[in-house]
Amino acid sequence: MEPYLRVLHLDAASGFYRIEKFPVGAFFGPVDLGLHLSKRFNSLNIGTGLFAGSIFPGSNRMVFTGFSPCWGSFYISSMGGAGLVFDDLGINLLAIRNRAPVPSLLCLNRVHGEEVQIDIAPVDCTAVWGAEPGGVYSMMRHSLDRFGDRYADSPRVLAVGPAALATDMGAIASAPIKDGEISHIDTWAGRGGFGSKLLQEHGIAAIVYGGTVIDEDFRDRKVADEWFQNKFQKKLAAKDMEATTKYRFDPKFDTGGTFGVNYAGMGGRIIAFNYRSIYMTEDERRSLHSSFILDHYLKQFNDETIKTKSQKTCGEPCAAVCKKYRDEYKKDYEPYQTMGPLCGVFDQRAAERLVRHADMLGFDSISIGGTLAWLMECLDAGHIAPAEIGVSGTPRFSPTGFSVVVDSAHNAELGIAILDSIVGHRGLLERTEGMRKLARGLARDRGRALLDPFIYTANARTGWMVPNQYWTPGVLAPMPIMGKYYMHYGAEFHPPRELGRQCAKRLIGELVMDNAGFCRFHRTWAEEMIPELVGTLYGLKDEFVHNVTLTAGRINSRNTAQFWEAGRCIDLVESFMIRRRDVENDTSPELVRWIDKFKADRAEAALEYWFDMLKGIHESLKEF
Repeated sequence: MEPYLRVLHLDAASGFYRIEKFPVGAFFGPVDLGLHLSKRFNSLNIGTGLFAGSIFPGSNRMVFTGFSPCWGSFYISSMGGAGLVFDDLGINLLAIRNRAPVPSLLCLNRVHGEEVQIDIAPVDCTAVWGAEPGGVYSMMRHSLDRFGDRYADSPRVLAVGPAALATDMGAIASAPIKDGEISHIDTWAGRGGFGSKLLQEHGIAAIVYGGTVIDEDFRDRKVADEWFQNKFQKKLAAKDMEATTKYRFDPKFDTGGTFGVNYAGMGGRIIAFNYRSIYMTEDERRSLHSSFILDHYLKQFNDETIKTKSQKTCGEPCAAVCKKYRDEYKKDYEPYQTMGPLCGVFDQRAAERLVRHADMLGFDSISIGGTLAWLMECLDAGHIAPAEIGVSGTPRFSPTGFSVVVDSAHNAELGIAILDSIVGHRGLLERTEGMRKLARGLARDRGRALLDPFIYTANARTGWMVPNQYWTPGVLAPMPIMGKYYMHYGAEFHPPRELGRQCAKRLIGELVMDNAGFCRFHRTWAEEMIPELVGTLYGLKDEFVHNVTLTAGRINSRNTAQFWEAGRCIDLVESFMIRRRDVENDTSPELVRWIDKFKADRAEAALEYWFDMLKGIHESLKEF
């Protein structure tokens, strides 16, 4: 029987729905199919890959696609583990179009052999968000209380918070549920503002889903072990254990998880105080890393989380156990970086309060962290007065005389107050068109000194994204999708045109993972193995490989990247190259040539560098 991808089309305005089948081969997963449907319907598409529910670890990622209100173009976001329960609906993708008349909850349930049962029920978002424990967590609890008794097995809930209503960077949150209890190991589709899209464009504040459909997922471990033995000379479990060492526990660093390993090996590449650290000397940065991170921030994490083995999965069987936590606080690198050192917070207790408040409000943690850091610097420099954004103080924003515990707590409390001002539209923060537009508008009135410290990638007319937290030019590349790892973020130097090619190569590799619904933490084997699996199980290896290249080209055909608008973006690139020469002892002629170009004419060199990256991207991502 010919395999199909089954799409549930839902009109949120009327509640009408239908199932449409797309043959595997024409489409392979939630990305290429989501790109197709987004163009037709401007829908928010939520789906899983061909291997959801299978024996392969990391194969139950939930993928969200659509036109992003934050990025201003097609975007892809994903969430760990949430695809395992979605697979019980017996569909591959949900496409939501149009808008419910009032804010609503969406309930999807399916008993094996029956049609999908759909219910759209009104909800008072303000009242629910205002109840304990607040925001997205209250919305998850409320949704489960209303619909949970309909399910034979534990369902799962996708929910949004106040940030989805107030901004363009609202995230979608979820957490595993067992016996009616919602785990504190929350998972997020943060990047791209799809929480804002779900609520503002479709009127949906939460989705409860689950079922008892049993389909023909691949479960033969003996056969899988044979495949892996032939490919890697290791069985599936052994290869996956090797691939996920960083995320579980890495003995080379005596820590684990993205937080532990990244901070342990960072050294002089630390990013702090809204990127002001790039202007410090190497000795100053290493001293900051040693005293604030190794001796305190990371030490707290290792003592409280790693030594106690406080780790779980995102909700699917997986050897990575990448979710590190203390009590209800889950510790990932980028949220605890953007709302940690980037905001002048180097203490776990302070960071926990700030990150938890942002999560409760339902923000994309990276974008809001970069926004907070920028606003804090504006307050510190006097570009914005505290009363203008509804707060009463200024941050402690220099390592000189900084008290790690006391000043971190002060900055965290200020960050919390700014978060409340953003969702409350107080003062200058009343604008809802996005922080890029706000920054540009303020700069026109008050000068470029206000805009220059705000590091973001710009797309189309108003699209923006705070970059991933690595001091490397790739995070500011003119790619069609930024803020994810669809770019090269290694610490080595590449000439810009070659860097563009490397970013394009990384996009293709990541699309292999996302279109198959796999977690990128398993990428060291999955990128290579997924085409083989599609070939073995569906006989379509060559078609799959061609489809990935074609999809990458079609995404890049929508590339509307804009040149860097903030001066600090240029500073980040130039300082990276200088550090690469002076600290990493890279004396390659191309590196020296580019440093000299920036020294001779910074503005002209930056423009040439940016366009060279774009050339490398475009020449690599062609449909034909």
